[in-house]
Amino acid sequence: MKTLLCNPQKVMLKLLVAMLLTFWVMSLSYGQSLGTKPSLAIISIDAKGINSDPNVVRNMVQLELEKTNKYNVMDRYDIEDILKHEDVQFKDCYGKSCLVEKGKLLDVDKMLTGSIELFGDKIVVTLRLIDVREEVVEKVEAEEFLNLQEEIQKMIRISINNLLGIENDMAVVSMLVDYNNPISSPKTVLRLNGPRMGVAYTTGESGERLQAPEKEGGFDMFPVITQFGYQWETQYLSSGNFQALIEFVGLIGGLETGRFVPSLSFMNGFRNSKSGWEIAFGPSFKLVKYATGYYENGHWYLENEWDYGLGENPYELQEQLDSRGDIRLSTNLVIAIGKTFKSGYLNIPVNVYVVPNKKGTIIGTSVGFNISKQRK
Repeated sequence: MKTLLCNPQKVMLKLLVAMLLTFWVMSLSYGQSLGTKPSLAIISIDAKGINSDPNVVRNMVQLELEKTNKYNVMDRYDIEDILKHEDVQFKDCYGKSCLVEKGKLLDVDKMLTGSIELFGDKIVVTLRLIDVREEVVEKVEAEEFLNLQEEIQKMIRISINNLLGIENDMAVVSMLVDYNNPISSPKTVLRLNGPRMGVAYTTGESGERLQAPEKEGGFDMFPVITQFGYQWETQYLSSGNFQALIEFVGLIGGLETGRFVPSLSFMNGFRNSKSGWEIAFGPSFKLVKYATGYYENGHWYLENEWDYGLGENPYELQEQLDSRGDIRLSTNLVIAIGKTFKSGYLNIPVNVYVVPNKKGTIIGTSVGFNISKQRK
């Protein structure tokens, strides 16, 4: 105690030196942790079954990796210069042993490799992060995406973020990832609201009435008419690739002959989102002109055209299409079957339908288009 009290300056000096040494070591360590990022090199990324060239895919991976600011990513030209100088073949280097060897030549901490392959209707992105010093595969990330090849770069971004533990934009993920969850899966949500156009052919007596001249109560139309309109649909059930829908289809026909024939169909539909096949059925409503009349020797006459001076009309009276009649609401059953073709975000539904009627069945086809939208 006496020595300590007698040498306070030496004690303070020792304490000060110890504190400075401790502060210097901590500052050095902290500075290294903040300022020094691990080095990483990407030699090649395998690409199979997709439209993008392997070199383009590799550049996409490097670009998305550099955006994370997690590594000092070696420039691809520097990689080529070093490996060519060492007279080393590196174009098809995907295995761990090969990558560790090249990583040591490049003097980097990590190597990144992987593949982007088309499997059926899916694109699978696989990434592997290799620790060159430890000679081990540090992390592996594999993700399945929908077959939207124009969105390869977004798929790479999602996979890199998953590999490095970075949070992704779930709005982007939900558009590209094929989830097993049937409700939130974009694969089970196929919305086909959009314009429709097509043609319809009317058979039987109704078809003959359409072609008859107006002076005979016909419409002077072709039995085949064009149709233009719009379809709205609402999904009320989704399970796996299966959808149950309520569909409204509004059409206007006969414009090519100067006629205006509106119709509205209300259908219950069932669709397989994976294959695109669909079947639907329900009531159809149309405003048409009907009149009461009769057939005599194959010719159509109105009821008031009969000469009652000859006695009672012996012919059966019936309702028939007639341009001289009154506008009435006609109801029928419509049955439709179709398939949706996809090209990226573009959906092209093609349908064939039939409206059975004893006086004349209508057979038609329609085609439309719409752009896929993110589920809200």
